[in-house]
Amino acid sequence: MANNLFISYDLYAPHQNYEAVAKAIKELGSWAKVQKSFWYVRSEFTATSACEHVWRAMDQNDSLIGIDASNNQAAWKNLTPEVSTFVRDQWMASA
Repeated sequence: MANNLFISYDLYAPHQNYEAVAKAIKELGSWAKVQKSFWYVRSEFTATSACEHVWRAMDQNDSLIGIDASNNQAAWKNLTPEVSTFVRDQWMASA
């Protein structure tokens, strides 16, 4: 079953390889670039597996979040501890 994924990211210096990140996102499935760093993808990937796939094209200082709107799931890499805790707590409160 295909999932409705939203992928958002920030790339920080030094490398900022937007082309590699865009390529990784496009590999997830049918896509639309909604805004500069915000994408919609219809994909067989889960939020977690999509984040793992895209993260391989990113630097360790970048940040990434993937939201699966079909299954009410989210995964992220390198968000601040405060934001990670807030999202996790609020997300689970709504479940």
